[in-house]
Amino acid sequence: MLVPPPTETALATPATPTPATPATPSDGFRRFAVWVSNALGTHWAFLAAVLLVVGWAATGPLFGFGERWQLVINTGTTIITFLMVFIIQATQNRDGRAIQLKLDELIRCGRGRNVFADLEHATDQELDAFQREFSSLRQQGVEAGSALARAQRMARKQPPTSEPEPAR
Repeated sequence: MLVPPPTETALATPATPTPATPATPSDGFRRFAVWVSNALGTHWAFLAAVLLVVGWAATGPLFGFGERWQLVINTGTTIITFLMVFIIQATQNRDGRAIQLKLDELIRCGRGRNVFADLEHATDQELDAFQREFSSLRQQGVEAGSALARAQRMARKQPPTSEPEPAR
């Protein structure tokens, strides 16, 4: 699918979408996921988690290192891990989508082939064909680079002198 080049009007018009619809539950979840990801992806959150584990370990003697004491940390970490999987996946999906859109825009307005726009929706056969093409291009570049390196080494070699090299 070829994407037409941008027109002058399109270039002059800011590409910021205007919110035409009211916020949806998914908008609320997105904002929450971004907020949680930003808040828990800091060194302060890591420090708080370490302190929580140290505090839990310190209370072990008070509870006789019993099953309930172990159950508290096991249950807590399991629930947090389960919920964080969805938060992380949501933010990664959004980030990946934003990156794909940025790349598509660069391809569309740059010198890249338009066939690479929206490539994440290509079939496996199409991706395999592109992979073979780029592997071939890389091999050609390696061979050309090797030939260039040999030529540079040959150019740097000095003609042999009639004087013998000093003994080492």
